[in-house]
Amino acid sequence: MKFVYLLLIFVFVGVNSSDAKSLRVYKHIDKAGIIHYSSKKPRNYRYKIINVKCPECGWKNKVNWQITPLVTGKFDKEINAAAKKWFLAPSLIKAIIHAESSFKPDAQSSVGAQGLMQLMPATQKIYSVKNPFNPKQNIQAGSELMNRLLKKYNNNLSIALAAYNSGEGAVKKYNNSVPPYEETENYIKRVKILQKRYRKL
Repeated sequence: MKFVYLLLIFVFVGVNSSDAKSLRVYKHIDKAGIIHYSSKKPRNYRYKIINVKCPECGWKNKVNWQITPLVTGKFDKEINAAAKKWFLAPSLIKAIIHAESSFKPDAQSSVGAQGLMQLMPATQKIYSVKNPFNPKQNIQAGSELMNRLLKKYNNNLSIALAAYNSGEGAVKKYNNSVPPYEETENYIKRVKILQKRYRKL
């Protein structure tokens, strides 16, 4: 008789896969026939990868960002270190992490963005990120990028966030202003709401 033992799995219903980012979960069966789910790759076992969707991460989600629960006590050390080094408010870093990955270090998007601050492979290369799923490396690189964008756009947070979300090329195309993309406009609103709420904690 086989038993199912859930170490780590989140099941979300009614989420469109094209609108949600995902958390990589490893599934394996041990010698006793017990099924395990873990966010860490198992050793000495064959495994299958399951991409668990994150309903908060997709830009078309129906989350009320004014009241959705905030995440506390996660990666505070890494966030505070990056905030100090790159002259950013910890509340801004937390807001970006929440908006990008909902604090899931293994989150991946359908276009290849990875980790807490959803870094694209090209960005990882620029900022020498060896492991995008390592919270310290990811937060440092994402914070350095945000620092650079704020300097580039004269501390205009909306434009910096637009560049973070849609790319600097899109911002340039619209004369260094926020591109008229619904996803980008929603992203900026989301981050600003979350930053205000994290600042009050």
